[in-house]
Amino acid sequence: MDISSALSGLQETGVATGIRDSLLLFPLIEAVHVIGLALVFGTIAIIDLRLLGAASTRRSFRRMSAEIMKWTWAAFALTALTGVLMFITNATVYYNNLYFRAKIALLVLAAINVAVFELTAGRSMQQWDRAPSAPRIGRLVATVSLVVWIGVIVTGRMIGFTATRATTEPAPVEINFEDLLGLPAGGGEPQQAPGNE
Repeated sequence: MDISSALSGLQETGVATGIRDSLLLFPLIEAVHVIGLALVFGTIAIIDLRLLGAASTRRSFRRMSAEIMKWTWAAFALTALTGVLMFITNATVYYNNLYFRAKIALLVLAAINVAVFELTAGRSMQQWDRAPSAPRIGRLVATVSLVVWIGVIVTGRMIGFTATRATTEPAPVEINFEDLLGLPAGGGEPQQAPGNE
């Protein structure tokens, strides 16, 4: 089975069809997705600003990150679930959308960035835990993180502007603008209904 067949099958599942055909489900899922993404970015921004020495510099990084990261992961799980639900409603269109692919690439980059932090500055955290900012590699990771997550937000919004669930049909060859405006054939004033003179 090729990818196109798999995507077509995915968007024809009962769950995908139910969401797509519902007047309220897709907008509700999308709203929850946006709220979840705002929580993800907001909590990550707090961590990154602490690493950069721009906020909460008097707090222990270890303690602050332990308190915040549980909210980040919960919001990320919610965002991932709603993202998958939106994707399956129109999988073939989303899969071929440039901004969707860019968003997925940025999410992978965000995961790699977290791994870099854990393998570098994260291992020496006890040495700089109460310092105003992280060591250079920690600050670099924080900067990359902020840029990447802003990119995720931008590409996510662009998906909504460049992908549609509607099928496009060619417009009729002849469009009579006079009919659209209620004008009689050949121009002139709009016709009035009898008795309105």
